[in-house]
Amino acid sequence: MEAKQTVRDLLDRLPDNCRLDEVLYHLYVLHEIEQGRSDAKDGRTLTHKQVVQELRSKWQQGVAK
Repeated sequence: MEAKQTVRDLLDRLPDNCRLDEVLYHLYVLHEIEQGRSDAKDGRTLTHKQVVQELRSKWQQGVAK
């Protein structure tokens, strides 16, 4: 879907009294979802095991400080 149409659709779904920061937040979420889909399509993903290993490593470094 074209970016302009995505924004139009989002604006149509949001209430008329929404704030600009709410619009920006929803645009950010839509962007991140699209980026994730693109990453998955192109094979740029991690296995569950890899994620667990990375998080454990970060947590252990945080405890050591």
